[in-house]
Amino acid sequence: MTDPTLKYREQHKQRLSYMPWLYWTLKPKQREWAQAWQQQWQHYLQQMETIEVKGDCFISPDAKLFAERGRPIIIEQGSFIGAHAVLHGPITIGKNVGINHHVTMDGGSKGITIGNNCRIAAYCHFYAFNHGIAAERNVYEQPVTSKGIVLQDDVWLGAHVGIVDGVTIHKGAIVGMQSVVTKDVAAGVVVGGNPAKFIKNRG
Repeated sequence: MTDPTLKYREQHKQRLSYMPWLYWTLKPKQREWAQAWQQQWQHYLQQMETIEVKGDCFISPDAKLFAERGRPIIIEQGSFIGAHAVLHGPITIGKNVGINHHVTMDGGSKGITIGNNCRIAAYCHFYAFNHGIAAERNVYEQPVTSKGIVLQDDVWLGAHVGIVDGVTIHKGAIVGMQSVVTKDVAAGVVVGGNPAKFIKNRG
């Protein structure tokens, strides 16, 4: 007899892809097929790209991860990547990091480093590189520079936050929705706006 729950499985996979934190709340029967599904997909990614997945993670098959040699992506235990996220290494993702759907990250040459326990809401974008703007050269001919981006532990970014190259967001900081972060953010503060400015301390 066919398991009646099988017909819902594809829809359940879509749900997990857009709400991947639910992966860790699955009941044992669901967890069994979901874990096998994830192991197969993550094995494929690690064969095709310079990707290292450490421990129990969730990566939506609708996410796009590109990590050629010299641009690795490392994902630590308990982290997830939602549907239609686009990640181009070098990127290091710590433990228990949530990267939600439609997030874009490009590590440039210096990379993006994300600490433990961070939450990155939908449609955030990180660009760890920049173009020159000299007037005597065409835009496409401008030199590209890269300093890197760092999120320390326990950082929360609201939806549609943009992070420019060279920025460090220190431990425990929160960035409000629709903000653009153009300079370092101190530990334990809330910032917001374009460009993002201090709002208050969390303490």
